[in-house]
This record gives sequence, C-alpha cells and structure tokens, in this order.
Amino acid sequence: MQTNAFDDKEMLTDALASEKFAADGYNSFSSEAATPQVRQSFLSLLSEEHEIQNAVFLEMNKRGWYPTPAAEQQKIEEAKQKYRNMAP
Repeated sequence: MQTNAFDDKEMLTDALASEKFAADGYNSFSSEAATPQVRQSFLSLLSEEHEIQNAVFLEMNKRGWYPTPAAEQQKIEEAKQKYRNMAP
C-alpha cells in the first residue's frame, strides 16, 4: 500500500496557503457585512487568522523554508522616497 504523506515542509506550506486564503475571505466579508455586529465578528476572525498565519510563517522561517533576507538600506530609502512623492 502506497501512502502519499506530506512532510513537515509541505504541511506548513499548505497551512500557510490555507491561512492566507481564509484571511482574504474574512477581509472581504468584513467589508461587506450588513450589520456592525457581523462586521466585528469577521474582523475578530480576521485577526485570529493573522495570528495563526504569523505563527506558521515564523515556524517556516525558523526552519529556513521561508527566508526573508534583509533589505538593503538604499532600497528602503528609494521606496520611502517613491511613496513619499505619491502622497497628496
């Protein structure tokens, strides 16, 4: 019998993608809610999803599966200037 079990990296990658998908949904639903109470419920769920998503990301980052290299200072300054110029 053959099993197609996911390894840890595949499971975390799938979990992160699922969290991103759920967060996108809650974000849309909260902006289209018919009442303030429903909107607040979706915003609470969205906040929870962001916390879970961050925990999965941090675990992947810790294991070297989602590296985030530091930005060069010059690139940071260029981005600041670009968006500063776009402000009204």
